[in-house]
Amino acid sequence: MTIKLWDFQGFECIRTMHGHDHNVSSVAIMPNGDYIVSASRDKTIKMWEIQTGYCVKTFTGHREWVRMVRPNQDGTLIASCSNDQTVRVWVVATKECKAELREHEHVVECISWAPESSYSTILEATGSETKKSGKPGPFLLSGSRDKTIKMWDISTGMCLMTLVGHDNWVRGVLFHSGGKFILSCADDKTLRVWDYKNKRCMKTLNAHEHFVTSLDFHKTAPYVVTGSVDQTVKVWECR
Repeated sequence: MTIKLWDFQGFECIRTMHGHDHNVSSVAIMPNGDYIVSASRDKTIKMWEIQTGYCVKTFTGHREWVRMVRPNQDGTLIASCSNDQTVRVWVVATKECKAELREHEHVVECISWAPESSYSTILEATGSETKKSGKPGPFLLSGSRDKTIKMWDISTGMCLMTLVGHDNWVRGVLFHSGGKFILSCADDKTLRVWDYKNKRCMKTLNAHEHFVTSLDFHKTAPYVVTGSVDQTVKVWECR
């Protein structure tokens, strides 16, 4: 029910944020570095000022536990996913729900924004046309307990594609920084690499001995990191 901010130098807790009424399931730092967003089983998303620890905004609308929250690259939008089987996109400035995406058939576990490096491949893969404004997107990925990964165009609310192949709940999904591939992990114990332009799984790694529950990229080195219920964290080299 709390969020703690830690100093990496001295490994001390420098701030504790109170405000959620149930478990906190996800946190993310906003791109400007001044705020944190959090998602909770209390069905809300909250934004916190790091310097003071104060809650400055609460986003309400999900009908069940909010599993994950992620800001987009410039921090103007945040995306969230929930046990209510929806993905929502919120305008940070106004707290308005810009989009409610509804095509998953089970709990939505994870979301990830597409980097701009992926936009040309997405447009090619989906046959989408660039909007009159000239700027495509933004685009978002979601992974669900329905075992699928979906890609969304947030400007239209349309599902652009569905990737099928995992044999259990999808727990993590990310674009490769180069923009041409998607990586995902799941309770089927695998890490998968998708050539989404051709809508095919190009590599399946039997990554862990138990459910693979988390996935992330190293910020500067070509490494992918996975975490599992088998109590291990593994680092994979991308070649």
